[in-house]
Amino acid sequence: MLLDGNSLTYRAFFALPPEMATASGQVTNAVFGFVSMLTILLKDHQPDQIAVAFDRPEPTFRHQTVKDYKAGRAETPDILRQQMGLVRQVVETLGMTMIDKVGFEADDVIATLATQARDRGDDVMIVTGDRDTYQLVQDPHIRVLYNKRGVSDYALYDEAGIRERTGVNAVDYAQYAALRGDPSDNLPGVPGVGEKTAAKLINDYANIDGIYANLDKLTPKLRQSLADSHDQVLENAKATLLVRDVPLDEFGDLSRPGALDFHPVDVVAARALFDFLEFKTQWDRLSKVHPRLKGDGSASPTQVGASAESAIGVRHLQEADIARQLESVSGDEWFVAPVWHGEVGRSDLRGLAVLGVGDVESIWISSALLHSSDVAKALSAHAIIGADTRNLLRSLATQIGVKPTVALDVSIAAYLVDPASGGYELAQVALRFAQIVLDESIQQPQGQFSFDQPDDASDELIAASAAAQVDALRQLAPILRARLADDGMLDLYNNIENPLISVLAKMEVVGIGVDKVRLQGLADYLAGEVAQLESEIHQQAGHPFLVNSTKQLQVVLFEELGLATQKKTKTGFSTDAQSLEKLIDQHPIIPLLLRYREVEKLRSTYGTALLAEVAADGRIHASFSQTVARTGRLSSEHPNLHNIPVRSEEGKRFRECFVPRAGASFCVADYNQIELRVIAHLAQDPGLIEAFRTGQDIHTATAARVFDVQPSEVTSAHRSKAKMVSYGLAYGMEAYGLAQRLAIEVGEADQILKAYFAAFPAIRKYMDDTVAQARSRGYTETLFGRRRQIPELVSDNFRIRQAGERQAMNAGIQGLAADIFKVALVDLDRSLENAGLASRIILQVHDEILVEVPDGERDDVERLTLAAMRGAADLSVPLEVNLGWGASWAAK
Repeated sequence: MLLDGNSLTYRAFFALPPEMATASGQVTNAVFGFVSMLTILLKDHQPDQIAVAFDRPEPTFRHQTVKDYKAGRAETPDILRQQMGLVRQVVETLGMTMIDKVGFEADDVIATLATQARDRGDDVMIVTGDRDTYQLVQDPHIRVLYNKRGVSDYALYDEAGIRERTGVNAVDYAQYAALRGDPSDNLPGVPGVGEKTAAKLINDYANIDGIYANLDKLTPKLRQSLADSHDQVLENAKATLLVRDVPLDEFGDLSRPGALDFHPVDVVAARALFDFLEFKTQWDRLSKVHPRLKGDGSASPTQVGASAESAIGVRHLQEADIARQLESVSGDEWFVAPVWHGEVGRSDLRGLAVLGVGDVESIWISSALLHSSDVAKALSAHAIIGADTRNLLRSLATQIGVKPTVALDVSIAAYLVDPASGGYELAQVALRFAQIVLDESIQQPQGQFSFDQPDDASDELIAASAAAQVDALRQLAPILRARLADDGMLDLYNNIENPLISVLAKMEVVGIGVDKVRLQGLADYLAGEVAQLESEIHQQAGHPFLVNSTKQLQVVLFEELGLATQKKTKTGFSTDAQSLEKLIDQHPIIPLLLRYREVEKLRSTYGTALLAEVAADGRIHASFSQTVARTGRLSSEHPNLHNIPVRSEEGKRFRECFVPRAGASFCVADYNQIELRVIAHLAQDPGLIEAFRTGQDIHTATAARVFDVQPSEVTSAHRSKAKMVSYGLAYGMEAYGLAQRLAIEVGEADQILKAYFAAFPAIRKYMDDTVAQARSRGYTETLFGRRRQIPELVSDNFRIRQAGERQAMNAGIQGLAADIFKVALVDLDRSLENAGLASRIILQVHDEILVEVPDGERDDVERLTLAAMRGAADLSVPLEVNLGWGASWAAK
């Protein structure tokens, strides 16, 4: 398989929206599309050998021999050019031969490789969006898989296919194209000669020489056009004919058998690149079809611990004398592996495997015996080591009333050691850190064991599988503890991340109350507004249509109403929010459409979906994870309560539906401008520190310095711009991102940033020093010891290095803010427990904590909450907290 790298990347870029980008701002639509294409090609065609050819920036021989070759071609968009290096790096990292040659185009390289392959008897498939390669098709050895559009629409052509598509034989295609011309290469065709006429001329007279030898047989008009275009046709023929003997000696002997085989892949480097691109799903798909990644997408394992044959011994706990049997498990720490009947952490436990440090067999505790008081006593007396233990703590607390302590969670330990890789299920951690393979056919996504047909699975198979898991945990524990110690993160784990596990588990068990009647009423109201907006949209269109249908909306907007088209996508002209906002003054249907989408999203995502998550106790029991965000921030799912709108009126109405139990109220507390306070401390900027210490409005004070005016002269526009810059710095935002957020030109945004750094030079110095230190060390580190590796800082690719610099700036600020908030959560939970209060933390959202407080405990809870949050870190500026009380989440 021979791929035209430039052609396919170009097609991918225009097939996908340019808004696709990583959290650090690196646009990835072209790379994403290319990887998608590659995955489809490998899956569908399974090539034995592969090479990708690219164009080079230098002029080719065609520029020297053909006047104005490719002149007038539109300049490659910057955001596409920026991604070409990433595409090349993907190709190289995935073990594929990558070739470019000064003076020649990718098509010439492909023509040479295809000819060599044909000569040694290999079959070739050329993948491209350039029709010039049609001339290379030769049965049975060479075919062209032509990319018609998008990332998955292809047509496979053999000689018969080329004949049907063009009307000429493949061998005659170059001369046919010379007559027809190619505007994209600035090769004008013969006036009046289209595809059909060109094909007829070639078929009638064999070639260009034959046509010009028989001009007298043609109509006067056609004869004159051909005569006038004689020199141009000859130039076209020269330019269109591909070179089949490009000198490629510097790449070795590519004509030998197996020269283009897949090379061995450095899986760690490949995974790191995909992590940088935030292509987790793409990696999962590709690793299943790439011949060097098949299986796990990881290095070759050395140990196997997945089957009954390979697992350690298993002893089933017997009902008689349970206490004595459990006493035989060695050590103070137990390795534990739970099995659920269904969804992890949310269904009944089917059983639990336990293993002691020095044991040669595990004990399988079936679900019937889990409820034994002896089992509960034993679990409470031992610290457990497991994977994703929060789910187990939740199940043990709700199903048998046991709250064991956690000695080590290998998922969280692996996350701290390697926060960029993603995938912290036990199977992935075991493979990555100990080269142990666990049978994924009997695991749930979170890394715990379950079965598609649990009632049909034997107890022996279940127990043996769980035994393999606890054996893997026993081998992983010392490895990860050593890594934490080597990286200086034992204190971070022991003092923050580990105690946080039980805090989050308790939050999940308690849940948050919901006023279902009010929530249903809000959902009904939104449904009514959606229906009303849909009716008004139909009136503006003049007829009913499916508003959510992109195709029908395109017809209404651009064909029937004649509105200006925006960017082109693979399905037509874009109707996304950004495109519609540019049309907002052109027709009254546009604001209706934007409002419709906003309300419909609220209805479906936060109305209907939230109602479905209310449990029988009238509360929502969401899940909270410590291993998702690379910065250390917590995340929420099932449902994602973090995404409920904060500032909008509708968001407030949703928060009003979350209510405390009878006889209690909510204490709602959040940090005031935590990221800016962290920046002030880390940069030690005197101006920011003084403003925070004296209680000034920080955005007004910032705007006064940036725009060189008195605080009393700061306008709302000044303040808004200064605020956007201040918060954007926490995410490594640059001029382009600021321009997008403020809807201004990039040049103006750049001037604002320069003025900001001139006003606050200590911040600029901090950022420069942070990047330099991270480049030297290979990682950033917070005050609490949290590390984040940033290998992108030493990449050969400028764009990747630039993105790495943004990540370095972001990691220190966001990481410290995350650490502070986690310390506050742990300290507050401990304070509530130590004070013997019934109040409990029930929710965290970003920098906000919700505590459900019985009426008699308000004063104590307010005091403890403020103390925990203000005292979470000793910074150069005070940690201020906004605190409010009320009968709903919207109280503050």
